[in-house]
Amino acid sequence: MNRGGAETLIMNLYRNIDRSKVQFDFLTCKEGIFDAEIIEMGGRIHRIPYVTEVGHIAYVKELNQFFKRNAMYKIIHSHMDKMSGLVLREAKKADIPVRIAHSHNTKSEGGIAYRAYKWYSGNKINSFATHGYACSTDAAKWLFKNKSKQAIVLKNGIECDKFQFSSDVRNQVRKELKLSNQSLVIGHVGRFNHQKNHFFLLEIFGSLMKILPHAQLILVGDGVLKERIEGKIKELHLEENVKLLGIREDIHLLLQAFDLFVFPSFHEGLPVTLIEAQGTGLPCIISNTITKEVDLGLGLIQFLPLQDKIIWVENMIKAAESKSPRNIAESALNQQGYNIRHTAEVTQNSYLVLEGMSS
Repeated sequence: MNRGGAETLIMNLYRNIDRSKVQFDFLTCKEGIFDAEIIEMGGRIHRIPYVTEVGHIAYVKELNQFFKRNAMYKIIHSHMDKMSGLVLREAKKADIPVRIAHSHNTKSEGGIAYRAYKWYSGNKINSFATHGYACSTDAAKWLFKNKSKQAIVLKNGIECDKFQFSSDVRNQVRKELKLSNQSLVIGHVGRFNHQKNHFFLLEIFGSLMKILPHAQLILVGDGVLKERIEGKIKELHLEENVKLLGIREDIHLLLQAFDLFVFPSFHEGLPVTLIEAQGTGLPCIISNTITKEVDLGLGLIQFLPLQDKIIWVENMIKAAESKSPRNIAESALNQQGYNIRHTAEVTQNSYLVLEGMSS
């Protein structure tokens, strides 16, 4: 349970549901930054090794034994995209009545063999899930195929009040990060993996610096490609202008310090970080591979093709020249259904209905 899109949504839900009615426990494979908060709120954290550590047979056995030991759970809500097929199959064997598969993406990651394995796992979802949830319509179509229309689209809501723009916060964070008020500060929040397309981001930032030499790029996150990304930064001679902040819990503050959010992912379900960025009034330039559902209609999102790097640089410069106000009314997020209080209420009510039906 580190900060990623799905993990952030789950924690936002957990903080905002009525925990006297619904309690979350977690099955994970490693320690994470949210663990202490989970335990403080009354949740339990179970751990088993993941399939990449022990192999298919041992992983399935671990799942099977876990659900046999914990058959008292009324609802299993799996946030593992195609891998949910294996999880929910073992949950069904343990007679757990409500088994939810939740789609957070529109494409599988990994090499050919791993994607084939995920395809094999994903083919089991419609047989073993009793219900399907998704962060967007496109994510539902990808995971549930001909059953996608039966899925519930659960919007990736945020704690709107935390993301209200503040000039004081902006100035304080920029001071802490040693960012000049004259510098154009470009931000990105995301795991260091292939999907997020960091190498493209670094290349267009390198081109931008030839025109705006004092620009700064802030990368928030961590992941398997960290060393390669650091190597690319050195190769492009960007060491003085790129800051790697690692995994952070103060995203709502960091977003205030940025002037522009650039997000060139190859694919996404519906990234919660783009909802957060719009919540702070931050202009966002993103790839046109991302679902249009992420645009809240606030005039902050611009979709661009990944085939043309020049157009990205041109639009980054235009964004630097336009100084639009950053204050976004909370009501604007409410109208679009992205207030976490609403998402939590929908989730809680659905759990209680499903639990009641299964009794």
